[in-house]
Amino acid sequence: QVQLVESGGGLVQAGGSLRLSCAASGSIFSINTMGWYRQAPGQQRELVAEIRSGAWIMYADSVKSRFTISRDNAKNTMYLQMNSMKPEDTAVYYCNLNGIIGDYWGQGTQVTVSS
Repeated sequence: QVQLVESGGGLVQAGGSLRLSCAASGSIFSINTMGWYRQAPGQQRELVAEIRSGAWIMYADSVKSRFTISRDNAKNTMYLQMNSMKPEDTAVYYCNLNGIIGDYWGQGTQVTVSS
């Protein structure tokens, strides 16, 4: 019933910027959390940034001061602005919604940061 589609990934040089978008469609309501995760080859999927009920925002220590998560409720879209990117940011990035509707994931978008 809910579909998530990520976009905005690509290749960027270290120090550059990218903005990821996650467009949601379907029956969306009673969201508890929404966030961005990433997974590098051979690594465990990790939480990058999350918005929880009450607008509380959490960032992984590795991306604090560099990444910004935001949302546009009118457009059912979530964003991840990534600045001052580092090679260790290279991963597939996934958006996620969780709540009474269930737990939903996009199919991911590749982000590659060159040295």
